[in-house]
Amino acid sequence: MENDIHSAAVAGRALVFGGSGQIGEPLLAQLLAAGWAVTAVSRQAHVDTPGVHWVQADLYGFWRDGQAFDAVISCGPLDNFVRWYAGSDIRSPRVVAFGSTSAEVKQDSAEPAERDVARRLREAEQLLFATAAERGVAATVLRPTLIYGAGRDKTLTSIARMAKRTRLLVLPSCAKGLRQPVHVQDLAKAVLQVLPAAVSHGQAYAVGGGEVLPYNQMVRRVLATLQPRPLLLRVPTPLFVWALRKAHGKGRLLGMNEAVLERMRDPLAFDIEPARRDFGYAPRAFQVQEGMFVGAGENVDEALPEH
Repeated sequence: MENDIHSAAVAGRALVFGGSGQIGEPLLAQLLAAGWAVTAVSRQAHVDTPGVHWVQADLYGFWRDGQAFDAVISCGPLDNFVRWYAGSDIRSPRVVAFGSTSAEVKQDSAEPAERDVARRLREAEQLLFATAAERGVAATVLRPTLIYGAGRDKTLTSIARMAKRTRLLVLPSCAKGLRQPVHVQDLAKAVLQVLPAAVSHGQAYAVGGGEVLPYNQMVRRVLATLQPRPLLLRVPTPLFVWALRKAHGKGRLLGMNEAVLERMRDPLAFDIEPARRDFGYAPRAFQVQEGMFVGAGENVDEALPEH
């Protein structure tokens, strides 16, 4: 036991951005369990705990840390992190950052704002890899898809809370596109798996879940966890579009646009075999329970989620 503790104590020092977020929280726990000493950056103040030193700062300020780290990990918005990283003099041989599959999904969207999101994600990846190469740093980007498990995502949790409040969820009949939801714990584990994987240097990986299923079936499983169970009502797509336009006219469901509706039809499943091959990524199947969607208040955004 003493040898295990000693070996864990020399695992390394990690600087983590977004440590209080839905991926960051389980990541900190897994880093500590693996023996890492962590400096975690958050916009909110936190009390230090054994193994974790908190720094209150954001990626827009001028915070610098003169210490060297064995790894820098970003669990927040990729473009903000990369802008900070490119302007910093942080010393670390390893960087792992979360991006998003939106870099692919939204690049041809009919919505200019969504195309801009995809552009910023792709440019951030390019800048990260270029900056890291100039510094002789090994960088890897992980691109998750539909995240769930912490009750803090904007998709499945929003669906569950809206349905629980109204006892009803309406979906268009076209909502059959494939989805690949991924649990936050599997994303946190992926970081520890990819850190020592030299083959992953300079690479971006899709990190979806271990099961692919149609959108409507995914939603049905979520609703099945809720008590009382809400009714899932599927309506013809033209009727849904008509009702949506009426809602827009009243200032409701503004986040549900034509691009979002189109993506409900599209297969948004991604090839996770490179991640399996290169660092042993092995995500779980989509198994949900009500506790995964509990935690926020009742003021739920009425816009249906993007995926």
